Amino acid sequence: MTKVIDDIAPALNEHLRDGMTIAVGGFGLCGIPSDLIRVVRDSGVKDLTIVSNNLGVDGKGLGLLLENDQITKVLSSYVGENKFFMQQYIDGAIDVEFVPQGTLAERMRAGGSGIPGFYTRTGVGTLVAEGKPTMDFDGETYILERGIVADLALVHAHTADTDGNLVYRLTARNFNPLAAMCGQVTFAQAEHIVALGDINPDHIVTPGVYIHAVAQAVTPTDIEQHTVRPRPVTEEALA
Repeated sequence: MTKVIDDIAPALNEHLRDGMTIAVGGFGLCGIPSDLIRVVRDSGVKDLTIVSNNLGVDGKGLGLLLENDQITKVLSSYVGENKFFMQQYIDGAIDVEFVPQGTLAERMRAGGSGIPGFYTRTGVGTLVAEGKPTMDFDGETYILERGIVADLALVHAHTADTDGNLVYRLTARNFNPLAAMCGQVTFAQAEHIVALGDINPDHIVTPGVYIHAVAQAVTPTDIEQHTVRPRPVTEEALA
């Protein structure tokens, strides 16, 4: 038995439908499942609700779905670097639910853990709290936030084994483990695919029980912002 699929598009297309909610890992362009996003774009499904930290940038990542008029609603922590997304929000052309970043992470984790809701102080007294139940704990007011359960989740990993166990690399981990948890069905792409048993069990971040299928990542990683500075000269370099 293996969860690795050579051609992921037909398998993913079986789960795509108009009006569904999709949770997507990544932060900007870091750790985004680019290949899987392209499958969604090419499928033409519409009226999607996207749960993701942001929508990438213009012409890349989730920006492809937005520009293809496939997204109706977004649960996100910020507009980010996507100018088209920003304009769509300003024009009222897309429904955006802004969620504080930590709250978004916890809502995804809670949904994946079978927790329907939790109380947090974040957002109390702001627009974030409007219409949400409150409760006082130890003299402080908290708002009720609901866990997120998505119809489908798409994630990117550094390494996967044939049973779908995933390991992430550095900051490319970001929201990927949380998205993987909260999807009723989760598809993953990975830069490296190894045999079952080749990943140290202590290093596994997302257990394969969360993963429906795995594909080899083929799209090169995009760099959202290049930041460079002169490398300091050290005594070792001069030696």
